[in-house]
Amino acid sequence: MKFKTLQDNLRRTLWGRIAKGELTGLYLAEQTGFQQAHISNFLNRKRGLSLEGMDKVLSVARLSVLDLLDPQEVNRRSSISPSDDEEFENVGLVDGADAARPVILNMYVIGVHKFKKNFLHKLRTEVEGDREHWERFLVVKADGREGMSMFPRLLPGAAVLIDRHYNSLRPYRRHDSNMYAIDKDGSCTLKYVEVAGTNLILRPHNHAYPVEVMPLRKGRTASEYIIGGVCHLGIEA
Repeated sequence: MKFKTLQDNLRRTLWGRIAKGELTGLYLAEQTGFQQAHISNFLNRKRGLSLEGMDKVLSVARLSVLDLLDPQEVNRRSSISPSDDEEFENVGLVDGADAARPVILNMYVIGVHKFKKNFLHKLRTEVEGDREHWERFLVVKADGREGMSMFPRLLPGAAVLIDRHYNSLRPYRRHDSNMYAIDKDGSCTLKYVEVAGTNLILRPHNHAYPVEVMPLRKGRTASEYIIGGVCHLGIEA
């Protein structure tokens, strides 16, 4: 990929965040040390950035060069290796902080779980928004607090299979509440989810734990915070 393309992708990403109210040109200028006119000219394609300048902007925006790459190209080059077993599919285990990344590179995978392909293929999708380039399945492990907050449906240390192509609040099964993986403060929490006005309500199964209220940022919908629906729980000995 050419350097010019990376800069174009950076502009597009920054404009997207500015439109959502997550970022401003003034903030970028203050944090990078550039003049506001310099940032404005970059955003409006009147000038480019040096490598050092790009590094500064990426750091302030909490982005990586990997976030600017073509997802399809990244998928072709770096996705988890397919299973040699025709009956099973490899699904990567990742840290909760990496669960909301659209493309799961090998560098983020800390383990591999095998699931029967016919089980995975039978799972129903319910996508809201653009998830075309998101790898569909991943596994996270529930830590002590997450596990106990959803006890007895979930236990600490459980391997939780997440379907990231199910980010709708529509019930998967009638009369049964969906459990979701939610992007909260840059990590992954496992809860029941409701929307109340401009807030996301995160409910535990275990009533000994508190209900959490997470305000929706202006311009963002609930489905954007949903990493995916929990579709399988595994307890490891």
